[in-house]
Amino acid sequence: MPTATEFTSKGQASRIENGLVVFAPSGTNYEHHVQGPAGFAPRIPLIRAAIRVKARKVYTVTSGGNFVQPILGTPRIIQGRVKMLDQRTLVVQAGAIFLVELPTGEDTIDLHNGDIQIGSLVNVVALPGASIEVA
Repeated sequence: MPTATEFTSKGQASRIENGLVVFAPSGTNYEHHVQGPAGFAPRIPLIRAAIRVKARKVYTVTSGGNFVQPILGTPRIIQGRVKMLDQRTLVVQAGAIFLVELPTGEDTIDLHNGDIQIGSLVNVVALPGASIEVA
């Protein structure tokens, strides 16, 4: 089974804004403002990167598309299809690919619309502090 670190998104990390890396995934209009590694320098050519978030809450949903809110800024709500899962991590395709650390508290994963499985649609409410790792 593949590991979460094998899932990356192609895009440009063209600038630093308010101390955050602005990552624009290819094929989207999104600009995700995320914490970069120490000493990160913007890169105009396409890069492959992993976007990591910690979930506050995860919901299973029955309908809707893949999206990230807000379009410009730090990802707060991520809805998309599950590409991989294990006990601690979800890999969600929502324009870019997000590596989601699952919450551990009681009532933080809502399975009202079925179990989380590969291909299912989930909605993730993310905690502040999304980050990027260049592959």
